[in-house]
Amino acid sequence: MEENSNPVARATQAHMEADEEERDPESNSLQQPLLKRSRTLSSSPLALVGAKVSHIESLDYEINENDLFKHDWRSRSKVQVLQYIFLKWSLACLVGLLTGLIATLINLAVENIAGYKLLAVVSFIEKDRYLQGFLYFTGVNFLLTLVAAVLCVCFAPTAAGPGIPEIKAYLNGVDTPNMFGATTLIVKIIGSIGAVAAGLDLGKEGPLVHIGSCIASLLGQGGPDNHRIKWQWLRYFNNDRDRRDLITCGSSSGVCAAFRAPVGGVLFSLEEVATWWRSALLWRTFFSTAVVVVVLRAFIEICTSGKCGLFGTGGLIMFDVSNVPVRYHVMDIIPVTLIGIIGGILGGLYNHILHKVLRLYNLINQKGKMHKLLLALSVSVFTSVCQYCLPFLVDCKACDPSFPETCPTNGRSGNFKQFNCPNGHYNDLATLLLTTNDDAVRNIFSSNTPTEFQPSSILIFFILYCILGLITFGIAVPSGLFLPIILMGSAYGRLLGMAMGSYTNIDQGLYAVLGAASLMAGSMRMTVSLCVIFLELTNNLLLLPITMIVLLIAKTVGDSFNPSIYEIILELKGLPFLDAHPEPWMRTLTVGELIDAKPPVITLSGIEKVSQIVDVLRNTTHNGFPVLDEGVVPPSGLANVATELHGLILRAHLVLALKKKWFLQEKRRTEEWEVREKFSWVELAEREGKIEEVAVTSEEMEMYIDLHPLTNTTPYTVIESMSVAKAMVLFRQVGLRHLLVVPKYEAAGVSPVVGILTRQDLRAFNILTAFPHLERSKSGQKH
Repeated sequence: MEENSNPVARATQAHMEADEEERDPESNSLQQPLLKRSRTLSSSPLALVGAKVSHIESLDYEINENDLFKHDWRSRSKVQVLQYIFLKWSLACLVGLLTGLIATLINLAVENIAGYKLLAVVSFIEKDRYLQGFLYFTGVNFLLTLVAAVLCVCFAPTAAGPGIPEIKAYLNGVDTPNMFGATTLIVKIIGSIGAVAAGLDLGKEGPLVHIGSCIASLLGQGGPDNHRIKWQWLRYFNNDRDRRDLITCGSSSGVCAAFRAPVGGVLFSLEEVATWWRSALLWRTFFSTAVVVVVLRAFIEICTSGKCGLFGTGGLIMFDVSNVPVRYHVMDIIPVTLIGIIGGILGGLYNHILHKVLRLYNLINQKGKMHKLLLALSVSVFTSVCQYCLPFLVDCKACDPSFPETCPTNGRSGNFKQFNCPNGHYNDLATLLLTTNDDAVRNIFSSNTPTEFQPSSILIFFILYCILGLITFGIAVPSGLFLPIILMGSAYGRLLGMAMGSYTNIDQGLYAVLGAASLMAGSMRMTVSLCVIFLELTNNLLLLPITMIVLLIAKTVGDSFNPSIYEIILELKGLPFLDAHPEPWMRTLTVGELIDAKPPVITLSGIEKVSQIVDVLRNTTHNGFPVLDEGVVPPSGLANVATELHGLILRAHLVLALKKKWFLQEKRRTEEWEVREKFSWVELAEREGKIEEVAVTSEEMEMYIDLHPLTNTTPYTVIESMSVAKAMVLFRQVGLRHLLVVPKYEAAGVSPVVGILTRQDLRAFNILTAFPHLERSKSGQKH
């Protein structure tokens, strides 16, 4: 036992030393990565999840074809198959239903809280009590931000931010801890209401995507971890593959609930979030978004009758510009192209600066919970001061009788707010700042009003929201990027429309729409889904041709500067996301060379001694082990005996075998009925066992375990001469956790397995750290 454990212990000690270096997140400068990396391929993956550095595990999207799975698959009746299909569609319906209901709740709460706040401020202003109005406005926003920040900092750190990068990583095969729990869901809902109602420069769109994914995950596993429903039908979803499909439905439903865009929600998941897709999943996600739209539409009908308080026509009803005649000529392609170029440049610049800001915020957040709260509250106070005080800097404008709406207005919403102006005049900057973000977008998208806004007001609004968009994202509250980017983009789009004047046939409101679309494409690098979302938002199909041109130009220009904002966040957090396209230099490196840079693979025998299994589990953190059978007689014509690769066994299954004391007195193969008496395929789907929870006596250490029935006999394998690029594409598209590397040549004494590749081994950053000469050759290719 001692001889067997020495290599394992030595390898583990090296890993632990590397981990200690990685765990120290302190003393980072703005130029260093947020997590220190080991210079070996075998280091344990660490990532920032919520407020702490966590060990990251991969998900088992591969079907584990062991003897128990094969027996269960053969024995399933038609009724059980129909139950499984019915349950998949039922859960997709429930995901859409609950996401729609929660989205409605959030909209109603935000519109009413913000509405009563703004009405109180207006009442102070009408009495010329400007200081009291300022204190009330700032104080309410401060309290709302405090509630959202305290919930995120103290109860669910993973609820802060949009959640979309973590969802994207999960669907790529990364198990992000505590991202989809019940506490996270509740904090996300309450925190979104508080943060958005506080007037912070953030949206509820990203949080709604996270909320939809949390609902899907909780439904799939039967509730929170500590109070799961042990319903027999739910056993079908006790695997990562079906949970992945449900979370994809949840993310689509979240986008649909945020923008009332069912087709855009499906395309968003396809283009931006999901790594793995098929036609059956497309139908279910579309079904989920259809249910969301039905729920939203029902509540819109209720709210238009005045039963929703101050909700009015806000919230769920988005930015309708269908009443604008869209007329454009060949010469209009010049300003349209210019909008796309500006959007790409500003989007790349926004990503670059936000990258630096997030690094700075990480240094601040590491100092403790109080610093997180102070940062969030400081941003809230700064935002409130700017929103209340800046309108005093602009001149009042006289109301034009040709305006289609009442002018001036003093209510919660409206396009011509009087603020501090005399009767018959309005403050155009107050119209944009002293309102909810949704109403601000409606106002700046307003059409047939070429003289409504002064260029100086739009310029102040643009500069302010560029600053707020950079400093607000990253504080400890639920936040979305969609609406801040729409506000910034619509401002410079409207400015360009004003500059064009009579030289264009396109309305200024439509220029604002195109500007918002261009900045989103320049920052997020989406095209098809954004195009459809904007069409569903604005309800104007005639915008389709120029919207497509703007999106394509903005994405192309943005790609020449840096990655998308979500990819930047993934890299900052250290989540091991595998890109769709391997680097060109990966084709010059073979998987065999990668294996040579790793410690030797640890294998187990088909019938293994209990002491050896315990020793391996205690001294390694590996999650899969090749199972070999020596002395196997191969087909006639070959050598007399050979070593056979029987398959791959998971760590969780080894722990389960030890827990159930499935020990043999003698070294022998077990019968099929013996295995079925001791294990069920439902038990094998669990991944919660730890070796520290298992007690094994000294007598049991000398017994044996037959690993054959628990081993996946059909693992994916690649030959050692395959390029890393090809192996990475296979790994990502199939959704693997382990990829076995087999030798190119068979010879006596040569093991049938050379090593195992995991997600961490195939990341470009880790390969370059282990092979520095590739970094130099890569730099030479650039020059």
